[in-house]
Amino acid sequence: MQDVQTATAPRIDIPALITGYRELREAEPGLRARDAAERLGVSEGALVASRVGDGVTRLAGELPAIIRDLPALGHVMALTRNSYCVHEKKGAYDHIDIGGVMGIVLAEDIDLRLFLKHWRYGFAVKEVSRGRELESLQFFDGDGTAVHKVYVTEETNRSAWRALLHRYTAAVQSPLIDIVAVEQPLPETLADSEVDADSLRDHWRALRDPHDFFAMLKKHKVTRTQALRVVGGEFATPVQNNAIRTVLEGAAATGTPLMVFVGSPGVVQIHTGPVNNIVMAGPWINVMDPSFNLHLRTDAIVSSWIVRKPVPEGVVTSLELYAEDGTQIVQVFGKRKPGIPERDDWRALLGTVEVVA
Repeated sequence: MQDVQTATAPRIDIPALITGYRELREAEPGLRARDAAERLGVSEGALVASRVGDGVTRLAGELPAIIRDLPALGHVMALTRNSYCVHEKKGAYDHIDIGGVMGIVLAEDIDLRLFLKHWRYGFAVKEVSRGRELESLQFFDGDGTAVHKVYVTEETNRSAWRALLHRYTAAVQSPLIDIVAVEQPLPETLADSEVDADSLRDHWRALRDPHDFFAMLKKHKVTRTQALRVVGGEFATPVQNNAIRTVLEGAAATGTPLMVFVGSPGVVQIHTGPVNNIVMAGPWINVMDPSFNLHLRTDAIVSSWIVRKPVPEGVVTSLELYAEDGTQIVQVFGKRKPGIPERDDWRALLGTVEVVA
């Protein structure tokens, strides 16, 4: 874990930042830290760090060690988000396997893929939000982007929570972090016309594991949205941007179980199972189930695709949504396990989505 801000990094006026944050919260009590940070012109990580000593405790030690200690907490709420979608899942951390810069959590409810080079800073946070007192562990990338948060619930083991905080509280409680640029994993280095579409299609056709998809993109120097644009109808079909509402409401009506993936730079968080209570609120479509919440900004969707990838059992099909900046907002599959063919009810549900003419 990184220490305090270096002398070469731009300094943040901590008193002014704290004052600005308090004024925003007084004017808008429901304002989330991420949105407040954007309004104040700083990263969320820098804003959280500025509050050290006022409800925020800086953590020290190796972050993988903290992750390995999370099962002791019992029931918690795991939160992973990007700029356009929030994925909240209640349950317990378990079956954690970390090797080098990669890791997985394969518990019954909390299912994560971890990319640990993006876990740079950790804090324990106490705050009041919308009249509720919240306690959480919050982890940030080098540029201050939140990668994952773990919230206390009524069923959390409080003794284990206190012990974890005692074990990892930093000796120096600095309100500064060293903000550094984070390299984009797939910079768009080629124009669409320069991509060898035939070679990309051949590689795609030879895939046997969806986990190899990222390596394929990297080899061909394309982003996800580039690949979908140039690969053609065999593997990618553009659909209307209301597809996510069609799929979620259809899954709720038919009982079709889903796998819903949302990623930050450091985590992909997965819900596997049914969705039931689908609620529209302005531009947001929400899943409001007891153990799973999803909050997705539909006005941020600029393209939606049905994507097909070969596997030994045939083909797996996903609905993928993208924002203007190329961020994958969410990825939805039918529930499946390796070795089992894709569900017919999932394919039937995708058949109700309107294709772009």
